[in-house]
Amino acid sequence: MTEIRTPRLILRRWTDDDLAPLADIHADPQVMRWIGDGSTLDLDQTAEEIERWEEEWDDEGFGIFAIELLASGELAGCAGLSVPAFLPEAEHEVAISWRLGRQYWGQGYASEAAQAVLEFALQDRGLDRVIAVNPLGHESSLNVVRKLGMAFEREATHPEYGHALTVHSIDLTEYQA
Repeated sequence: MTEIRTPRLILRRWTDDDLAPLADIHADPQVMRWIGDGSTLDLDQTAEEIERWEEEWDDEGFGIFAIELLASGELAGCAGLSVPAFLPEAEHEVAISWRLGRQYWGQGYASEAAQAVLEFALQDRGLDRVIAVNPLGHESSLNVVRKLGMAFEREATHPEYGHALTVHSIDLTEYQA
């Protein structure tokens, strides 16, 4: 079982107890507005998402972690690595992403989790390069990307939803732990 501890967080694989709290996060339109087409997800869709993430762990040796607050045990959201198959020009890349419940915004949890995931990708999993794909205009996510030391690479368009995206990247030679 892969687990990462940071000063305030535990990044770990998913359990059955995570479904309801993640579904609550996914039901918030403010959380979901930058994800996919901006639609909220119900309990069944959240279960499918967790199942897809767990399959990626099995297939790729990496995936999306549950983010648990060390102090309280609460599920704050998720962060991790995935292959961005939705974007044809990046389907052979590995992307870092994060998603937190609104009550956890603005406290540095996204940056803390993302830094741990990036270190996991480059040092533990031996990846040479990681990208981040974000909707254009998602400034809070872009701030996390900058804190990770990722550099702007290009703009892209979401092939299904048509909105503008930015792609940032970092490779092992640029990474500063």
